[in-house]
Amino acid sequence: MLKFDFTYTLAENVQGGLDTAEIDSYSAKVEEFLKRLDENKPGFVNAVLTRKWIDSVNELSDFIFTFDNLVVLGIGGSALGNIAIQNALRPANWNSLSVDERNGYLRIFVVDNVDPDYLSSVLDCVDPKTTLFNIISKSGTTAEPMANYLIVRGILESYGLDPKEHLIFTTDPEKGVLRRLGRAEGIRMLEIPPDVGGRFSVLTPVGLLSAKAAGVDIEELIIGAKDAYDKTIKSPLWENPAALIAVTHYLHYLKKRNISVMMAYSNRLYYLADWYRQLWAESLGKMYDNDGNKVHVGQTPVKALGAVDQHSQVQLYNEGPDDKIITFLRTEQFDREIIIPKIHESEPELAYLGGKKLSTLLNSEQLGTQLALAKHGRPSITVTFPKIDEYHIGQFIMYYELATVIAGHLFNINPYDQPGVELGKKITYALMGRQGFEEYNYSDSAQKRVEVE
Repeated sequence: MLKFDFTYTLAENVQGGLDTAEIDSYSAKVEEFLKRLDENKPGFVNAVLTRKWIDSVNELSDFIFTFDNLVVLGIGGSALGNIAIQNALRPANWNSLSVDERNGYLRIFVVDNVDPDYLSSVLDCVDPKTTLFNIISKSGTTAEPMANYLIVRGILESYGLDPKEHLIFTTDPEKGVLRRLGRAEGIRMLEIPPDVGGRFSVLTPVGLLSAKAAGVDIEELIIGAKDAYDKTIKSPLWENPAALIAVTHYLHYLKKRNISVMMAYSNRLYYLADWYRQLWAESLGKMYDNDGNKVHVGQTPVKALGAVDQHSQVQLYNEGPDDKIITFLRTEQFDREIIIPKIHESEPELAYLGGKKLSTLLNSEQLGTQLALAKHGRPSITVTFPKIDEYHIGQFIMYYELATVIAGHLFNINPYDQPGVELGKKITYALMGRQGFEEYNYSDSAQKRVEVE
């Protein structure tokens, strides 16, 4: 099981920390909320409690493994979970390995932007004849993956390839342009559960297809998530990681700590912080509460990488504004180990490193950073992975999804919508000439322009 350490969120260990009585005062409220959540489970929970979604991916195995490459076209929740799982559970050099070294599993590329240089660089790496393209959009109207789909479709047709033999659509089960095209053209399709939003969708076919293609054990991902859900529903507050994440973040927010930093002391865990940033920001950053009051709430999530960002961000965290709560991610076991050679033993500045494990240095840096922050009165949480594997990644995802909806309850906001995203989409549609969005063309509305060359 993942280990969560909340020691350095408490007043007895950090000046300006929380009193245990403050946390205790939310016990009944959280317990009551979790009881109702279990009675009326949200879609992302139901998705891991039924075999439907994992079976739908497994049924495509014979088709998937005829290819050498999988290119995922998505954005936001359709991409960040894929990227996080791939980086955590596949070697960093995965795409440079031969097919034999990959045991027949596919190289994975996730395109999550419409930067032409970026898309071109990915397409340069793959042969369309041996590549499967997974287009992910629940609505089928999201401009970025749809633009990339049209480009890829044009390439397939220019090669004389049958698009339906190189495409999988992951989309709404009933409606939308991708569902319509898929039905009309016989393109294989996977469903996004209708009651699961993008940022909560990584443990549905949205994330499971690329995981399966890369040889990730998707059964273990789901088992880890299930176990995390069971523990959250059954455990009292002080034994409940998801509830404690939510309550401590909420209470520190009330103390004006409106920034939540996730700092990974493992390159493999770093992209979990990217996934977390969307989950936390889009779910909790809201103008209105559930009663219609204008509240402008939400913590700003920031990602950091240890030990790299000790040399870029930690000065600010220690001595800048006291407006942050920091979560450290670390692992007890690395897949590989390096022993630092005993060289220059007559030089004390170097000799102390000789014979030590590189992992010992990295984890010592994490603890040192945490203790220094505590000395400066800055709160932090530590999440420790016994090892980085499918089970513990599945646990992490579910714990943080649950923590997010519990925090939404404490903030009295809807954690499932994202109204602040929609206006920018509509203006983009207008600028690109999409019919029906003319009223949103604000491009010339500025009363005074300031442009400098």
